[in-house]
Amino acid sequence: MSDSIYSGLTQLGQATPLPQRPEDAVLERVPNPQAGTAYVVRFTAPEFTSLCPMTGQPDFAHLVIDYVPGDWLVESKSLKLFLGSFRNHGAFHEDCTVTIAKRIAELLDPQWLRIGGYWYPRGGIPIDVFYQTGPVPQGVWLPDQGVPPYRGRG
Repeated sequence: MSDSIYSGLTQLGQATPLPQRPEDAVLERVPNPQAGTAYVVRFTAPEFTSLCPMTGQPDFAHLVIDYVPGDWLVESKSLKLFLGSFRNHGAFHEDCTVTIAKRIAELLDPQWLRIGGYWYPRGGIPIDVFYQTGPVPQGVWLPDQGVPPYRGRG
């Protein structure tokens, strides 16, 4: 694997502990073998968790991350560990969602990125947070994120 595009990865293929904080998580990238082709990559994390910074109670979200890669792809195990590092992290929904998007965008410098953070209700109010880096590039097929608005029991 030494001369492959995967040779610089430090977490894939071995036991890697869950980082205690998002700041400690190592996001890794690999060269995009289809660089120059506009296509969408989607990651869905339906069981994302973090903590309320005021009460310490758990918060739950369904995250959908879409990006049009440039020269780099995010390595999925490192993304999983990064997202898992929020499990014991106290931050408001808006901060968690935008922090995730900005960290991925900084690592990859994608043509485009968006995140939908669909947070489950606490105190009777669901909070949905959306962020994107700019307009969708022309010529890419971008499916709906597929998460219905919260309707409760109605």
